[in-house]
Amino acid sequence: MKHAAPKTHKGNGASSLANALFQSSSARGTSRHGAHAAVAVAPMNGIAALDAAVLEKINEVVPRTRRSIRESARAAQRRHTILTSTSLAALVGTAATGIAFANTQDMSSMALPENETTTTQMTRITPEAASRSEAREALVADNVQATSNDGDWSLGSSNTVSDTDAMSKSIANNPQIAKRMSADTNVLPAGFNPNHATGDTGNAYPYGQCTWWAYTRRAQLGLPTGSYFGNAQNWAASASALGYWVDHTAREVGDVVMFSPGQAGASGVYGHVAVVEKVNSDGSVEISESNAKGLGVISNRTFSATEAAQFTYIHY
Repeated sequence: MKHAAPKTHKGNGASSLANALFQSSSARGTSRHGAHAAVAVAPMNGIAALDAAVLEKINEVVPRTRRSIRESARAAQRRHTILTSTSLAALVGTAATGIAFANTQDMSSMALPENETTTTQMTRITPEAASRSEAREALVADNVQATSNDGDWSLGSSNTVSDTDAMSKSIANNPQIAKRMSADTNVLPAGFNPNHATGDTGNAYPYGQCTWWAYTRRAQLGLPTGSYFGNAQNWAASASALGYWVDHTAREVGDVVMFSPGQAGASGVYGHVAVVEKVNSDGSVEISESNAKGLGVISNRTFSATEAAQFTYIHY
């Protein structure tokens, strides 16, 4: 439905032209030719009619329908979006370029040195070496019997230990003491600690004296000896204080024999010490000693079982 055109004020040619234009553009469904005709035939009240080229330009610029107005607005929005995206992309590219130029020095330091390459080459050790796709030799040689893990665990008579005496019952850190403890299991003092303090920091005894030889000989046998047991007559007490096993029975080669002052020719002031070299089946004992026949002179003596039972022995 078309709207009626507003009344034209007499004596005003410009107003008549505007009214004619807007009347034609506001008419819903009006065609372009109709608009041309409306402007062309509009009464100008003394003003010359518009040139045809100007009229055509006006018809191109000014939309005549609501639909054309909406389409024009959408086209303008699309143009705005495209221009904004293009501007933003250009801005980001400019910033990235600036950062790249700014970091040229840092990037150059990361470049690999000239003429340096890393090449990994894999070759066979021998031409006959087998690959994954080639045949493999058996892991078990012809003269070796293959074993199997098939079987059952059992705790029958076949699992018993035939000789329990051959097993070490010692927790001693010193292997020589561990062997001796295995042999002395039934006679060890209750609660004996084989890893007691030894006081052994090296031979601190005067050269050639009986104490010097006792330390030296036991060291040769891998047995510890206190470095500061004192005079010979004090050795048993000093050893007991540190945890050594001390009694009156000769047991193994390397046991220290302590003579009280004046006993078996020992000094009446200092006493005497020696080392057991052999314990015979009849109980007699052979010893080695120093300074019995002169300072630094190593000699040997043998004592009967009765005599040997009178002395004191330091074991380990």
